[in-house]
Amino acid sequence: MPKIKLSKNFINNVCKLALNEDLYPTGDITSNLLKNNTKIKANLLSNQAGIIGGLEFAKQTFKLIDKKIKIKIKKKEGSQIKKGSLIAIIEGNIKNILIGERVALNFLSHISGIATKTNSFVKKVNKKSKICCTRKTVPNLRVIQKYAVKLGGGENHRFNLSDEFLIKDNHIAANKNIREIIKQAIKSKKGKKITVEIDNLNQLKKIIGLKFDRVLFDNMNVKNLRKGVKLSKKYYETEASGNITIKTVKSVATTGVDRISVGSITHSAPAVDLKLEI
Repeated sequence: MPKIKLSKNFINNVCKLALNEDLYPTGDITSNLLKNNTKIKANLLSNQAGIIGGLEFAKQTFKLIDKKIKIKIKKKEGSQIKKGSLIAIIEGNIKNILIGERVALNFLSHISGIATKTNSFVKKVNKKSKICCTRKTVPNLRVIQKYAVKLGGGENHRFNLSDEFLIKDNHIAANKNIREIIKQAIKSKKGKKITVEIDNLNQLKKIIGLKFDRVLFDNMNVKNLRKGVKLSKKYYETEASGNITIKTVKSVATTGVDRISVGSITHSAPAVDLKLEI
């Protein structure tokens, strides 16, 4: 799949949309009650440990509101932070800082949350398997969420439906012939990878030897997964998926599977608790 690249233009456009959502149609009517020329210094702090991410989004948010706002970043993107860590110092017009506060914190909290949850899975498997995200992302936020996964030490699965062939249970159910649909994919391959999802070992035995790239074992118990990995290893890359949690991921990794895809690292990652303190 293509690499996730966060260009300055992309970050700028995303921040503009976020600010428009928060300020349409008449701006921050509460902050407008304050005196216009009051200058302050605010500290961006963490209320919990985790991995910090999204600093450029926060920085650009404030810059779009007021180019005179000074932002001193104190932590490196993707670095571990502790409870009470000073993330950044922000100086400038109080009204403009307060206008951008929530949008900046939303970017930081969400990206940091995904990076932190991803990293907890990565640490559990201890390099035995790669932790991958899925397409279970918030619509229109996929680029940002997949960036956050990489920040936490995970790997990106396909970005969209045209990146790779992924023959799933419903494709197989619609076609009725698993070998036939794989052969069609091989004919149409044109440099794209082909992954075939299976949910039992009999399915696997029917397709071993066909020239595709990866077997995806879906919702398979550890015993059968271990057998499946052993059967597949010399032919294909292997992947496990399906309700894999922080409690079960270590045992899944012991099967020798190459990749473990976890939807929850994007669709259910809790935000990291951050605050702006004046």
